[in-house]
Amino acid sequence: MATVSATSATFGVSLKPCFKNNQVTGGTSTLKMVTAGWTKNVFPSLRTKRFTVCSAAKPETVQKVCEIVKKQLALSDETELTPESKFAALGADSLDTVEIVMGLEEEFGISVEEESSQNITTVQEAADLIEKLVQKKA
Repeated sequence: MATVSATSATFGVSLKPCFKNNQVTGGTSTLKMVTAGWTKNVFPSLRTKRFTVCSAAKPETVQKVCEIVKKQLALSDETELTPESKFAALGADSLDTVEIVMGLEEEFGISVEEESSQNITTVQEAADLIEKLVQKKA
C-alpha cells in the first residue's frame, strides 16, 4: 500500500519560504511538495507508451500524403495509414519511395533534393519535409 503526504509552501515577495507552525505564511506563490512511500522495498514499475513528438506538419498535409501513398502503392481505401506508417512496412521498395516523392512534388509544387528524399521512411517524415519546403517556397 502506498502512502502519500503533501505539504504546501508559499513564498513571499523575496521568494524565501516563510514557515510558521508547519504552515507557510505571506506571499502569493504556492509550492506544493508531495512525497510517496511504498511498504515494499522496491519501486513500482513505470510503464509508458511510446513517446511521440508532435511536429509542424498540418493534419491536412499528413492526410494528403496518406492519399498519395495509397495511390502510389495501390493500397485499398480500407488500409489505415497513420503518421508513423513506414513505407517499407506497406511493401514499398526504393523505386516506390521515389515514385511517392515524385507524386508529392507534383501535388505540392515543390522540389525535393535527392539527399532529403533518401531520408523519408514514414508518412510523418514526408509531411514534415513538405511543410518545410512549402514554407521556404513562400
